[in-house]
Amino acid sequence: MSDSQLVPINRTSKADRFLKSSFFEQLVEHVFISELLQEAYYRFGMTVEVLRSEIDASGYDVVFECNGIIRHVQLKTSTIHGKTSRQKVNVALAEKPSGCVVWIIRSEDNPDCRMRSTYRFFGNEAGQPLPSLDGFAVAKHTKGNKDGVKAERPAIRVVNKGDFIAINTMTELVMRLFGLIVPSTGCE
Repeated sequence: MSDSQLVPINRTSKADRFLKSSFFEQLVEHVFISELLQEAYYRFGMTVEVLRSEIDASGYDVVFECNGIIRHVQLKTSTIHGKTSRQKVNVALAEKPSGCVVWIIRSEDNPDCRMRSTYRFFGNEAGQPLPSLDGFAVAKHTKGNKDGVKAERPAIRVVNKGDFIAINTMTELVMRLFGLIVPSTGCE
């Protein structure tokens, strides 16, 4: 059977993603890292070192190093039609030299069998620390205790969607993360 005869089958229902949530979370992260590495290399001629966090206690999921910039990045994700209007950010991320949050807004292109993404960014310029989280609300647990009280999570702040910068392309994101400028010649 040739590629032109293949018929895409939508096996990525909401229920399927829920049942395979760990797999889907890793898929999104791997697609994101792949896109970032390709963009940095093919458009800017730069390599990126990637370190992944084994434990989510310091507020970041992945560390990138490129162009002399080290970025501790907390990854968040939602669908393009998702109702999420805020994200929870660990205050420990502010202790890193150039911490930031990248919110991946994904859509699924079923005919092409691919994930497409735009982004939202919360952070400062390359090399600068995360903006202060002091003015943001303290997050609460999603479930109440035996009395129904949702306790505060003192190490977590709630950052609203409006505090993130909308970024439409991976090119823009790579430029923001690593202080790169688009070369006068494109991908060659």
